[in-house]
Amino acid sequence: MAQVLDPLPQKRFNPVLCCHTNSTGKIQIARITNIPGWYFERVVFPGQRFLFEAPLEANLDIHSGEMATAIFSDCIPCDRLRIETEE
Repeated sequence: MAQVLDPLPQKRFNPVLCCHTNSTGKIQIARITNIPGWYFERVVFPGQRFLFEAPLEANLDIHSGEMATAIFSDCIPCDRLRIETEE
């Protein structure tokens, strides 16, 4: 299944590779809202791990819940989700 991603404004940010794992039994909504001009929102199913690129200064907001509800549960700085890569 193809997924269309909103690209980061490359001129202003140097993206890093990040990873988040939903270790709960509930669906999560992961959002980055503190980067101007960029929209990032993904559904993360229980047990799912996903990789994404984001600016180091971004914060991943996690909302979890059940049908028709979403409760803010965490704000994780992307520097804590960063995966070290060899270049």
